[in-house]
Amino acid sequence: MKVLIIILVILLLIYLFLIMPNNQKRDFSKLLTYYYAHRGLHNNKTDAPENSMKAFKLAVDNNYGIELDVQLTKDDVAVVFHDLTLKRVCGVEGKVIDYTYEELKQFRLCDSDETIPLLEDVLKLVDGKTPLIVEYKSEDFNMHLCEVISPMLANYHGDYVIESFNPLVVSWYRKHRPEVIRGQLSMRFFKDNGDAFNWKYFAIEHLLTNVIARPDFVAYDYRGKNSLGFRLNKLLGAMPVTWTIKSQEVLDEVRKDFKMFIFEQFNAK
Repeated sequence: MKVLIIILVILLLIYLFLIMPNNQKRDFSKLLTYYYAHRGLHNNKTDAPENSMKAFKLAVDNNYGIELDVQLTKDDVAVVFHDLTLKRVCGVEGKVIDYTYEELKQFRLCDSDETIPLLEDVLKLVDGKTPLIVEYKSEDFNMHLCEVISPMLANYHGDYVIESFNPLVVSWYRKHRPEVIRGQLSMRFFKDNGDAFNWKYFAIEHLLTNVIARPDFVAYDYRGKNSLGFRLNKLLGAMPVTWTIKSQEVLDEVRKDFKMFIFEQFNAK
């Protein structure tokens, strides 16, 4: 019995070591004063669709922070676009990385007149007027996008943090840009998203990848607010962030569980 208890204690300590967030004190004070408009203050049925310049301007004008998505084109140009494929938003086949920026300019966002914006232009538009949550879109081991995009953000005169579902991105920032506040995105992949089981999603869902990323915050789908890994990360000092709230009722319901809120489809208050 004594041996079993010792083994269980050792396993618990290993588990806590794996999920431990960064223990460095970070200043979130300004970031906590904003609600964050998911992909800008957008409506895909209007002339201000997601991740468009008009949606970002609306967010700034309404004093919301902004969550946006960055990835690279075929010719290494940093653009703001969520999906890895173009079908849903632009109605064409292929991935963003299959096209040069000049080729992407011919496509329109959700049948509007808006085109896929350059990250450079979005940063100029926002110009430090409101804080940014920048999500890196990456599904592989190649961290070239970090090498291209991080200098652009480093030269930006405004408040921003970075996040990603890919723990290697968060780990890259831990190693190369430790001064930047970094976050691990996660969710209940199997229960809420219907994904087929794989070990990568299992590790990210349970925040076991924190051992390499040591995030300052964990951005978790609000439906998973009672997940063990997320709850323990709060206790261990990670800033609790949630996405994507789609009504004021849900926001009010989960307000006690999180400190920063990413929303869409309504005006948060």
